[in-house]
Order: sequence, then C-alpha cells, then structure tokens
Amino acid sequence: MELPRDSYMMRIFTEERARGPHHRALFEDIVRKARDDGIAGASVLRGVMGFGSSSTIHNANILDLSSNLPLVIEIVDTEEKLRAFFHSIEDFNDIGLVTMEKVEVLHYG
Repeated sequence: MELPRDSYMMRIFTEERARGPHHRALFEDIVRKARDDGIAGASVLRGVMGFGSSSTIHNANILDLSSNLPLVIEIVDTEEKLRAFFHSIEDFNDIGLVTMEKVEVLHYG
C-alpha cells in the first residue's frame, strides 16, 4: 500500500490488562481489526513506567511479575481512514486517551 507523504498517526494509550470485545487483550483486538480494515500499519509499544487518569503509577518492577504496564498503540494511514477506524472501535472498553497527528512519511516499505 502506498501512503501519501502527508499521512496521520493515531495513538491509543491503554494498559496491558485492558480487555477487548473478543476477550483477548485490547491491544490485540485493535491491531487485528486495523489489519482486517486495511489500515496501513500498527505497532504496540510497551511502557516501562507511566500513569493515566487514575494517577496510579505503573512500573516494570522485577518483583512485580503481575504488573499492568502502560501501552501505546500507534496506527498510521490517511486521516479519513483513521477517523473511520476510530469510530468503529470507540465503543471498546478501556480505551484511554486517543490522539492523532499529521506525520510526514519519508519511506514506507
């Protein structure tokens, strides 16, 4: 798929324990849906420390094997496709902050 030079990136901030509508991890449901919807690309990034609206700090402590670390799902495509994709997932539980920004694609593929 060819991406236009001026594309967009959506970021979805969530956490490891969040569950999607198919009883899998939320990030897995979102990435699978993005692929099925023909979105250009998606990646999941695991944070080593962070906090969100609850102000509870989550961190990668070696003694805490059941941690609930922050995740960022980055999805890239055109603005129109990303807005349509967001409307198709906005009812998923546990989606946190969602941002979108214009990005310049220097190389793809």
